[in-house]
Amino acid sequence: MTTSVLLALGGASFESAVVVGLQADDREVRIARRCVDVPDLLAAASTGQARAVLVSPATPHLDADLVAALRSRRVEPIGLVAADRAADEQRLHQIGVRAVLSADGDDLAGRLLAALERAESPFPLGAQPGAHLGAHERVEPEPLREGEVVAVWGPTGAPGRSTVALGLAAELAEAGRSTLLVDADVYGGSQAQMLALIGESSGVLAAARAAKQGTLTVSELAGHARTVAGGLRVLTGLPRADRWPELSESAVDGLLLAARGLAWHVVVDCGFGLEVDEALTFDTAAPRRNGATLQVLDEADTVLAVGSADPVGLTRLARGVVDLRAAVPGASVRVVLNRWRGGLGWSRDEVVATVERLTGSADVVVLPEDRPSCDSCLLHGRTLVEAAPRSRLRLAMRDLVGATAPRREVARR
Repeated sequence: MTTSVLLALGGASFESAVVVGLQADDREVRIARRCVDVPDLLAAASTGQARAVLVSPATPHLDADLVAALRSRRVEPIGLVAADRAADEQRLHQIGVRAVLSADGDDLAGRLLAALERAESPFPLGAQPGAHLGAHERVEPEPLREGEVVAVWGPTGAPGRSTVALGLAAELAEAGRSTLLVDADVYGGSQAQMLALIGESSGVLAAARAAKQGTLTVSELAGHARTVAGGLRVLTGLPRADRWPELSESAVDGLLLAARGLAWHVVVDCGFGLEVDEALTFDTAAPRRNGATLQVLDEADTVLAVGSADPVGLTRLARGVVDLRAAVPGASVRVVLNRWRGGLGWSRDEVVATVERLTGSADVVVLPEDRPSCDSCLLHGRTLVEAAPRSRLRLAMRDLVGATAPRREVARR
């Protein structure tokens, strides 16, 4: 059976040799098309005429988003690099190219077929990557993940997601644990305003751009984060909500991978949306506004579902947790009941029992309403640890540290 491939090498120095080598080889590999730019490449990939596309570091606009778009069209990107170019090889791996081959050497077609078979296998990240592919030709194993990711999510209606995320991150940092707070809310990030970092450039956008290009390292991510009192690192969010397309799923994936290496605890402030946008637009190639949120929830070790303790908030929370578990099967969900106050007419035990029954979650964490302390924090741009260390809300926030799931290895879905 003939295997058709696309070429999008971007005028790399070895492109002519690759074309000659593949055409002269008697193996059943056929060049279906040489693509000149991204629209040409995506159009050719959409026709289903090829199983793979050969790319190089010189391919124009090659980033993690393009790799994901090609794979969504059932075309596997295969990287080609010159010999002894480890930096180029590493960049291709970082943007999601699973298999990278050396452009030098004999039997390129045979090596291409072997790499394609391995990359398309259900378990491409084996224990001995590249054992049969030779030097500079391997499927990169997934880097070891160290830090824990806690996603703070909640349904629409402003139940206090950002307050809970900041409070949890501040408590972890105060306990001497390396902590990074990431504002990934694509609808209305507020961590910069809450910490009086309004004049700073967006840390999450800078990190996302580097992640899509495959250049984001742990040290570079640390440079994009601001350190506030207590040693807490903060990656500020989108400056405007209309810039959400820059925070794509592939960018979030690379950002979280680097974040796990930077901090032992990564707390992510998420948006509320869980809808899959393609179901509404009928355009599977369009950017997904909720893609960043869904990616964070999928990658998280623990998801804290925050809801407000009032009739409307409880209804939204119960429905939201059901939607959350449907959108991210297998997620470890813990419920946080925020803004509890006795004036509602229900006892605390009654509300907790109702929430546990409706959501199926045990050990619900309850945070009291403490508007004066929150106002003081907002006025001075500080955390509860700094502005109201003895407040009821700050003391209750400590329970969130124990509410996170124990450390576990998370497999990519």
